Amino acid sequence: MRFSKFSKAEQVTRPAVFKQSTLSWDLPGLVAGVDEAGRGPLAGPVVAAAVILDDLHPIKGLADSKVLTPRRREMLFDEIRAKALCCSIAQASVEEIEQLNILQATLLAMRRAVEGLRLKPMLVLVDGNRLPVLSMRAEAIVKGDALVSAISAASILAKVQRDHWCAEIDKAYPQYGFARHKGYGTAEHLAALKVYGACPLHRRTFRPVADILRELVA
Repeated sequence: MRFSKFSKAEQVTRPAVFKQSTLSWDLPGLVAGVDEAGRGPLAGPVVAAAVILDDLHPIKGLADSKVLTPRRREMLFDEIRAKALCCSIAQASVEEIEQLNILQATLLAMRRAVEGLRLKPMLVLVDGNRLPVLSMRAEAIVKGDALVSAISAASILAKVQRDHWCAEIDKAYPQYGFARHKGYGTAEHLAALKVYGACPLHRRTFRPVADILRELVA
C-alpha cells in the first residue's frame, strides 16, 4: 500500500510502502482526523468523531460538513463508514457539559472517539486550536475540516450523528422543534423555551437557557 500525497497540513513522516494485510494495532504511519459537532446548541450532547481513511478506497467530495447539503452529508456518512479503515463516534452528555463546561466536555468526547478506534493511529489531527489528552502525538489545525480529508470525514460523521439524535429527540419533545433547529438558539427555540421552560436535555448553564429560566421564576 503506497500512501498518497498529503496536503501541507497532513505532511508527516511515513514509511513508503505497506501491505494492507500487515495492519496491526500499533502500525506506524496511520493518521486519524478528529472533529466535533454540537458545541453551540442549547441542548443535547456534544458529539465527536475520529476517522482513519484508507488510501486504497478514496472518498470523493469530502469537505467541511457545514458546506455540504444534508442529503450529501447523509450519503458521505454511509460511504465513510463503509470505506474508512476505521472510525469511531463518541459523545459527552448534557450532564458532563454542565459539570465540566463545554470546552472540556468537547475534548472528552474527542478523546473517547480516538480511544474507540480499533486501530491505533501514529498521529491525530484535530480541528481547531485545542487538543484532548491523548496517548499519541496530536496536532491541532485551525480550519482543519476544510484542509485535511480525515478531519473533513470526522466532521461529517459527527454532524450527521448529532442531527440523527435531534430527529429522535424531536419525537419525545416536539414542542421545541429540535428536528428543525438542531438545538441552536433560534427565535423558534427561544420562544418555545419561554412557553414550556427547559426539558431535561437543555444545557441550563448556557446563558440563553439560564436567562429564560430566571425570567420564568421571577
